[in-house]
Amino acid sequence: MSPRAGSAGPHTLAFVESPVQLLNVLEWAHLHALGTEAPDGGLTVVVLSPTDPMTRGQLRRMAELARDEGYQVRWEEARGGPGAPFQTIGGLAPLLRRARRVVMGDPFSRYVQLLLTITKARDLVVVDDGTATMEFVAQLARGERLVRWHRKGGRPGPRDLIFAPVSSSARRRLTPSGKRQVEIFSSMPMEEKPAGVTLTANAFAWTRARFGPPRITKGADMVGTSLVETGVVDGDRYLEAVRTLAKAHGATRYFAHRRESTDKLHRLAAETGLEIVRPDLPLELIARRGPVGRTILSFPSTVVHTLPLALVGTEVRVAVCDIDPGWLTENASPRAQGFLSGVTGTARDVHRLLAVITAA
Repeated sequence: MSPRAGSAGPHTLAFVESPVQLLNVLEWAHLHALGTEAPDGGLTVVVLSPTDPMTRGQLRRMAELARDEGYQVRWEEARGGPGAPFQTIGGLAPLLRRARRVVMGDPFSRYVQLLLTITKARDLVVVDDGTATMEFVAQLARGERLVRWHRKGGRPGPRDLIFAPVSSSARRRLTPSGKRQVEIFSSMPMEEKPAGVTLTANAFAWTRARFGPPRITKGADMVGTSLVETGVVDGDRYLEAVRTLAKAHGATRYFAHRRESTDKLHRLAAETGLEIVRPDLPLELIARRGPVGRTILSFPSTVVHTLPLALVGTEVRVAVCDIDPGWLTENASPRAQGFLSGVTGTARDVHRLLAVITAA
């Protein structure tokens, strides 16, 4: 199938920039029985491809699964050079104007916000992009500008100021009105509900129907995080915490986050003895296929909410370790500690571990 297939003008157009977003589009389509023979034209998934190899690899695998389900997939080299954004947006404009429903995985994305200024769709759907969805819902409920949680509290840069009108327009379009319906499809807990927004629970029904149940091993696995790469957690403190947790719980494998740096992973392997695994699919699918450890260790992240749902009915235990305030960098957002604690505290069906004590 051509990577630019799906140009006939679908009823539903979905934009994704990460493997998890594409997984959750498939979960949403499964829940709503959006079959490929739908009289309204079905679903076309547009992949706004990033540049890092690990994310691209996972997205290509997820695109194969989407095609296996019968959906159209259109791959866009959205960041393939200085002119790529203009070519991408220009090429997608006709589809956007015809689509009656638009599904997106990251409302904070400047790409997605630009595309929202073009669409005339009456139905907008936001599917999970991890813990960021919690912050998006809270900001939408309060009428705040859309800012990622790990950047909140900092001063807007020049690009933020230039892009502010587009961001404000996107927030208005994501606010329900008499002409527009907004649905949020999420497995994350929502303390605040924006007025008029439909909240739909993601129970990972497609994942459980499509994969598993997994073979469970006796040991423990550890899930990596990109908190070091985003400037929230100090790298040395993180490495020491991983080493201490792995030793205490007998972990042997470390499933790397797709954004973790190669240098950090090499250091983790050398200093902890853990086998570094670079998953070719989102962890929810990897764990569901197995083999997987009887215990999965994680720091505050999306997986403490999603893995218990994907692994329901198995004997796998998900354990989450709090982030000690002393691990935070001086550049971390003032909201970081409270947000991360909230991610852990609102997780259901997980075993909560105390923060690891690391040397100063």
